[in-house]
Amino acid sequence: MGHVIRKVGIEDLEALTELMYAYIVGFYKKPQPLRTDIHRLIRNLLQEQGGIQFVVDQEGELVGFATLYFSWSTMKANPITIMNDLFLLESYRGTAAEEDLFQKCQIYSKENGYAYMSWITAPDNHRAQQFFDKMGGTRVDWVNYTII
Repeated sequence: MGHVIRKVGIEDLEALTELMYAYIVGFYKKPQPLRTDIHRLIRNLLQEQGGIQFVVDQEGELVGFATLYFSWSTMKANPITIMNDLFLLESYRGTAAEEDLFQKCQIYSKENGYAYMSWITAPDNHRAQQFFDKMGGTRVDWVNYTII
Protein backbone atom coordinates (compact mmCIF):
# COMPACT_ATOMS: atom_id res chain seq x y z
CA MET A 1 0.00 0.00 0.00
CA GLY A 2 1.25 3.50 -0.82
CA HIS A 3 0.65 6.95 0.48
CA VAL A 4 -2.60 8.88 0.77
CA ILE A 5 -2.89 12.67 0.65
CA ARG A 6 -5.77 13.87 2.81
CA LYS A 7 -7.06 16.75 4.89
CA VAL A 8 -5.91 16.82 8.49
CA GLY A 9 -8.34 15.45 11.07
CA ILE A 10 -8.41 15.92 14.83
CA GLU A 11 -7.05 12.37 15.17
CA ASP A 12 -3.80 13.66 13.59
CA LEU A 13 -3.15 16.25 16.32
CA GLU A 14 -0.23 14.56 18.08
CA ALA A 15 1.44 13.02 15.01
CA LEU A 16 1.16 16.29 13.08
CA THR A 17 2.57 18.20 16.05
CA GLU A 18 5.68 16.00 15.97
CA LEU A 19 5.97 16.43 12.20
CA MET A 20 5.69 20.21 12.58
CA TYR A 21 8.46 20.14 15.20
CA ALA A 22 10.64 18.20 12.74
CA TYR A 23 9.97 21.00 10.24
CA ILE A 24 10.38 24.00 12.56
CA VAL A 25 13.20 22.80 14.80
CA GLY A 26 14.84 20.06 12.77
CA PHE A 27 14.74 21.53 9.28
CA TYR A 28 14.67 25.30 9.85
CA LYS A 29 16.56 25.28 13.18
CA LYS A 30 14.05 27.65 14.79
CA PRO A 31 13.00 27.62 18.46
CA GLN A 32 10.36 25.06 19.33
CA PRO A 33 6.92 26.66 19.78
CA LEU A 34 4.86 25.63 22.76
CA ARG A 35 2.85 22.46 22.19
CA THR A 36 -0.33 24.37 23.12
CA ASP A 37 0.44 26.92 20.39
CA ILE A 38 0.94 24.21 17.75
CA HIS A 39 -2.30 22.55 18.86
CA ARG A 40 -4.15 25.88 18.67
CA LEU A 41 -2.85 26.40 15.12
CA ILE A 42 -3.85 22.92 13.98
CA ARG A 43 -7.30 23.22 15.55
CA ASN A 44 -7.81 26.61 13.91
CA LEU A 45 -6.93 25.18 10.50
CA LEU A 46 -9.33 22.27 11.04
CA GLN A 47 -12.13 24.84 10.84
CA GLU A 48 -10.94 25.83 7.32
CA GLN A 49 -11.68 29.50 7.95
CA GLY A 50 -8.19 30.95 7.56
CA GLY A 51 -6.52 27.99 5.92
CA ILE A 52 -6.28 24.24 5.58
CA GLN A 53 -3.70 21.53 6.09
CA PHE A 54 -3.08 18.32 4.18
CA VAL A 55 -0.94 15.37 5.25
CA VAL A 56 0.85 12.52 3.56
CA ASP A 57 -0.29 9.34 5.29
CA GLN A 58 2.07 6.45 4.59
CA GLU A 59 0.26 3.37 5.86
CA GLY A 60 -0.85 5.09 9.07
CA GLU A 61 2.29 7.19 9.62
CA LEU A 62 2.32 10.91 8.81
CA VAL A 63 5.40 11.65 6.71
CA GLY A 64 4.59 15.10 5.32
CA PHE A 65 2.27 18.06 5.51
CA ALA A 66 1.33 21.22 3.67
CA THR A 67 -0.40 24.33 4.94
CA LEU A 68 -2.44 26.67 2.75
CA TYR A 69 -3.52 30.03 4.16
CA PHE A 70 -6.37 31.96 2.59
CA SER A 71 -5.87 35.57 1.60
CA TRP A 72 -6.82 38.06 -1.12
CA SER A 73 -5.03 39.58 -4.08
CA THR A 74 -5.83 43.24 -4.55
CA MET A 75 -4.53 43.11 -8.12
CA LYS A 76 -6.78 40.18 -8.99
CA ALA A 77 -9.62 41.28 -6.68
CA ASN A 78 -10.04 37.62 -5.83
CA PRO A 79 -9.07 35.21 -3.08
CA ILE A 80 -5.74 33.36 -3.24
CA THR A 81 -4.02 30.59 -1.34
CA ILE A 82 -0.55 30.92 0.13
CA MET A 83 1.29 27.64 0.57
CA ASN A 84 3.13 28.49 3.75
CA ASP A 85 4.53 25.01 4.36
CA LEU A 86 5.40 21.99 2.25
CA PHE A 87 7.42 19.52 4.29
CA LEU A 88 8.21 15.83 4.03
CA LEU A 89 10.54 13.72 6.07
CA GLU A 90 13.87 13.51 4.28
CA SER A 91 13.41 10.01 2.87
CA TYR A 92 10.17 11.13 1.16
CA ARG A 93 11.56 14.26 -0.51
CA GLY A 94 11.87 13.95 -4.25
CA THR A 95 9.27 11.17 -4.36
CA ALA A 96 5.77 10.88 -5.76
CA ALA A 97 4.48 11.70 -2.27
CA GLU A 98 6.02 15.17 -2.50
CA GLU A 99 4.58 15.79 -5.95
CA ASP A 100 1.17 14.49 -4.90
CA LEU A 101 1.10 16.75 -1.83
CA PHE A 102 1.98 19.81 -3.92
CA GLN A 103 -0.61 18.88 -6.54
CA LYS A 104 -3.27 18.39 -3.85
CA CYS A 105 -2.70 22.00 -2.77
CA GLN A 106 -2.85 23.20 -6.37
CA ILE A 107 -6.01 21.21 -7.13
CA TYR A 108 -7.68 22.39 -3.92
CA SER A 109 -6.91 26.01 -4.87
CA LYS A 110 -8.32 25.61 -8.39
CA GLU A 111 -11.41 23.65 -7.39
CA ASN A 112 -12.31 26.17 -4.69
CA GLY A 113 -12.10 29.23 -6.94
CA TYR A 114 -8.83 30.77 -5.77
CA ALA A 115 -7.14 33.01 -8.35
CA TYR A 116 -3.76 31.39 -7.73
CA MET A 117 -1.52 29.67 -5.21
CA SER A 118 1.70 31.37 -4.19
CA TRP A 119 4.64 30.38 -1.96
CA ILE A 120 8.17 31.33 -1.02
CA THR A 121 11.22 29.33 -0.07
CA ALA A 122 14.56 30.17 1.48
CA PRO A 123 17.16 31.50 -0.99
CA ASP A 124 19.56 28.69 -0.06
CA ASN A 125 16.97 25.91 -0.35
CA HIS A 126 18.09 24.89 -3.83
CA ARG A 127 16.46 21.45 -3.67
CA ALA A 128 13.06 23.05 -3.04
CA GLN A 129 13.65 25.58 -5.82
CA GLN A 130 14.42 22.78 -8.28
CA PHE A 131 11.26 20.97 -7.17
CA PHE A 132 9.08 24.09 -7.59
CA ASP A 133 10.59 24.77 -11.02
CA LYS A 134 9.83 21.16 -12.02
CA MET A 135 6.25 21.51 -10.79
CA GLY A 136 5.67 24.51 -13.07
CA GLY A 137 6.15 27.31 -10.57
CA THR A 138 7.08 30.75 -11.88
CA ARG A 139 9.66 32.86 -10.07
CA VAL A 140 8.52 36.41 -9.51
CA ASP A 141 10.41 39.64 -9.03
CA TRP A 142 8.97 40.60 -5.65
CA VAL A 143 11.26 41.14 -2.67
CA ASN A 144 9.94 39.74 0.59
CA TYR A 145 10.22 41.61 3.89
CA THR A 146 9.21 40.81 7.43
CA ILE A 147 9.15 42.80 10.66
CA ILE A 148 8.55 41.93 14.28
